[in-house]
Amino acid sequence: FKWQAGDVLLVDNTSAMHARHTFVPPRTILASIARGIKPLPRNPGIIPSLPVGKNASIPAIGFGCWKVPKDDAAAMVVEALRAGYRHLDCACDYGNEVEVGEGIRAAIAEGLVTREEIFVTSKLWNTFHRKEHVRAACDKSLKDLGLAYLDLYLIHFPIALKYVPFDVRYPPEWFHDPAAPEPKMEYDAVPLAETWRAMEELVEAGLVKSIGVSNYNIQLLRDLLSYAKVPPSVLQVELHPYLTQPHLLRFCQLNDITVVGFSPLGAGSYVELGGATMSDSVLNSAVVAEIAKRYERSPAQVVLRWGVQRGVSVIPKTSRVERLGENLRIFDFILTEGEMRAIGSLNKNRRFNDPGVFCELAFKTFFPIYE
Repeated sequence: FKWQAGDVLLVDNTSAMHARHTFVPPRTILASIARGIKPLPRNPGIIPSLPVGKNASIPAIGFGCWKVPKDDAAAMVVEALRAGYRHLDCACDYGNEVEVGEGIRAAIAEGLVTREEIFVTSKLWNTFHRKEHVRAACDKSLKDLGLAYLDLYLIHFPIALKYVPFDVRYPPEWFHDPAAPEPKMEYDAVPLAETWRAMEELVEAGLVKSIGVSNYNIQLLRDLLSYAKVPPSVLQVELHPYLTQPHLLRFCQLNDITVVGFSPLGAGSYVELGGATMSDSVLNSAVVAEIAKRYERSPAQVVLRWGVQRGVSVIPKTSRVERLGENLRIFDFILTEGEMRAIGSLNKNRRFNDPGVFCELAFKTFFPIYE
């Protein structure tokens, strides 16, 4: 193995014993080599983190607020923070930032966390891409969440839609005018560079600590890096064993962009939306089931472990309190190299969150961003 600066040799001393000690064989030494990432601890109570820019870090697992009903959001945020989550992944488009903010305040009042201990992400919606709307959109999310700053603010999609004022409809969603005789999406020709410059101004103003993008491909990232004064610190994309995206992950690692994987369990979140069936779920895979049995874990824990072991921060979503703790219990076991390959070999390039599909089905507009 050709060693490079930053490589780490990890030896598991919970299984190995020094030769000078008396012990009953057999004993095994488990070792692995990691490049460019921090070691993942075996203490299940400690959530490792990944770097975000030069001075911050993001937990390796977070609580995704997408599709959490408004009536449940505040209580679920409290329970997530109680369980040990420290990253809350939010967005204007999720329509529950007010309630998430209520949950944050309740958890702080209860003494579960301080603001500084929480990493909060929000996202700029498609209708606010023009430079004169970016700051207002960020301010709106801050007000709804009840926060003075965001730890991370992302461009939600590389899709610019015509502006919808807050007092007309918020969140604006996809249709420009849902009451029109034939409602549809209406594109706005806004350069992504204009939006990014306005995002950089949020950092300069102290409203956000880090900025990044979501649903970008390699070519969009390459273009962004060519003009960004403040480089993107995070890319959030769909990642799971049926959509492994190895080239994208490698490109980001080479360019110091931390990857956050949404829908890390695959199909589950899309069944009720009509974008998948449970037969599409990687959790039903024989490969995953066999590995789960071997470790006495759930298939979901195995798939989440596979995600973080790739150096990705994952944001599983659940509306069930009992699942919160289960999803966190992934840091006290390590998949072997062979198991990682076996899960990765399940790749089908199966994308569940694809505007080229759902925009045409739901919003009567063909709007692909992937080829």
